[in-house]
Amino acid sequence: MHSVDQFLNIKLTDISVPDPDKYPHMLTVKNCFIRGSVIRYVQLPAEEVDTALLQDAARKEAAQGKQQLSAN
Repeated sequence: MHSVDQFLNIKLTDISVPDPDKYPHMLTVKNCFIRGSVIRYVQLPAEEVDTALLQDAARKEAAQGKQQLSAN
C-alpha cells in the first residue's frame, strides 16, 4: 500500500497476484488506485501496521482540529 487519504482512496504499488489463474487480467497491472466509495473494509495483518505512526498521525490531526476550532 502506497497511500490512503481521508476519503479512504487507496493507492497500491508493486501489486502481486496470489492466484494468476483466477485473475489473469491483473498480471499486467503494477499500480492501481481504488476509490474509497467502493471500499467496504480493509483487512491488514497486525504485524504490517505501524501503530506508533498511526497514533502520532491521530494526535497531529486532533491538534489541528482543536486549532481550527479555536480560530473560529
